[in-house]
Amino acid sequence: MAYPVLQQYLARLGTAENANSSLWLDSQGRARGRFFNCSMTSVFQTVRELDSGRPVGAEGLARSAAPADEGLSLWRLLDHAASDDESVELDRLCRMLHAINFFRQEASAGLDLHLNVHARLLGAVSSNHGYAFRRILDALGLPLEHVVLQLPRATPQQSWLLNYVADNYRRNGFRFGVAVSGAREGLALLDRVRPDVLRVDTRKLDDAQAVPELLLRSAELGARTLFRRIEDSAALLALSSAAQAARVWPLVQGELLDAPAARLPAHEEAAAA
Repeated sequence: MAYPVLQQYLARLGTAENANSSLWLDSQGRARGRFFNCSMTSVFQTVRELDSGRPVGAEGLARSAAPADEGLSLWRLLDHAASDDESVELDRLCRMLHAINFFRQEASAGLDLHLNVHARLLGAVSSNHGYAFRRILDALGLPLEHVVLQLPRATPQQSWLLNYVADNYRRNGFRFGVAVSGAREGLALLDRVRPDVLRVDTRKLDDAQAVPELLLRSAELGARTLFRRIEDSAALLALSSAAQAARVWPLVQGELLDAPAARLPAHEEAAAA
């Protein structure tokens, strides 16, 4: 393992769930967490370069670890959490869990970890959004430069809040991504927010003719465009055509390419993908 402080921390974690700890290790060495009475762990969906297929990162996703509901998405809990404080607690637990389970794997070397920030947290945290998580990463000796915080799509009324949170993450040394529903929305947001990654939901892309323009403008500003939720070959083919027209190759992610899994692809598997 390349991170000795993380290795020391894992060595101190217990191997059984108990009431005194929110984190422990399972029989496979994966970190698990507890929120209320729900046991959770991490899975990761690979982010690839469209032209080469090379993996450049992975998105961390929380999943139930209980035998009865294996694979249940834990993000739904945030929508029904009783308070903002509990929302913040679950969000931070998920991010810490994903960071541990990602960087403990040798295959994470050189890859970026993409971590979601739930929409409810945009307004739940009064100030200094990135500071607490930066302290966790520093304490575990983990690389801040390989973490990308993914902000949700903001409503027009949340525009000022999105700018505020993005600026705070940037001041704390994080790169960040912002979700948009289409290329036109992405073009408008690029100049205003200047994200490091622009995340486009391919299923809702109804302005595909603007994709080459979006790719060119992103490249001009030094941002990467990530087309996510690619579920069929027609969408992948359309993106390839747009990328060839712009001569700019985006990042891609989706079930067509990779199913979420606890284990990151080994380097030899990645090269063959």
